[in-house]
Amino acid sequence: MLKIIEKTKLWFSLSLIVMVIGIGFLAVKGLNFGIDFKGGTQLVIDMGKDFDKPEADEIIKKYDNGALTNKVENSKIEIKSNNLTEENLKKMLEELNQKYSLNEKSVVSQDVIGSSIGKELTNKAYIALAIAVVLMLAYVGFRFEFKFGVAAILALVHDVIITISIYAIFQIPINSPFIAAILTIIGYSINDTIVIFDRIRENQKIMRRKSVEEVANISITQTMRRSINTVLTTLITIVSVYIFVPTVRDFSFPLIIGIASGAYSSIFIASPIWVLLKNKRKKPI
Repeated sequence: MLKIIEKTKLWFSLSLIVMVIGIGFLAVKGLNFGIDFKGGTQLVIDMGKDFDKPEADEIIKKYDNGALTNKVENSKIEIKSNNLTEENLKKMLEELNQKYSLNEKSVVSQDVIGSSIGKELTNKAYIALAIAVVLMLAYVGFRFEFKFGVAAILALVHDVIITISIYAIFQIPINSPFIAAILTIIGYSINDTIVIFDRIRENQKIMRRKSVEEVANISITQTMRRSINTVLTTLITIVSVYIFVPTVRDFSFPLIIGIASGAYSSIFIASPIWVLLKNKRKKPI
């Protein structure tokens, strides 16, 4: 039997270190919102043939060092920038034209995204997250008990904060796929947590003489292999997508962080929180 609950302070401390550092960066530097939130220019250029992306990036970064680029269909490059002026854009296209012998039809699309759209997107993201959290709390609280619901939601908050902290620390641009990834992370994490909570509920019925700490440890031990196998197979898939499908990296990268964090929180955060809540009820006032 694994002794997970006895090391609760260690698990909480590891998470707190990452979150405190992340919140510190968040307070000092803030999040690096991308074009979808701040507005800017998005264009797709057809290079006419397969090309060396680092060479193209070298030209693009001269005019906006923070521009995001993706290679599309081997012969096209997608550029997202929220700092590219019209003058710099013109110069950049001229240099690309000289390097790759482009023509007027090489610019497949060019869109300008206003900051007002970004604000609307941000508000909708907050609403979506709030609705998801409330409904999950209601579901877990109804299916199990309210303490399970609180522990599950706190574990979800942990996963979201950890993911945001990584983005704040490394100043990774945040675009709309990040919101979809966060909602996916919440769904994955709650599913893994419910598996452990379901086993705890079953064991409570047949282990009435054991303490809540023992019940939790036994339940975690019984579901540990399943949790590890699930997260490994999921991560292998997502990492493969991240490596071989660069166009969806804005979605797959936060998934990698969130799924790893979700597996950790389901085992080392959610169950210990539930134990703390159960023991708190037993203490005399």
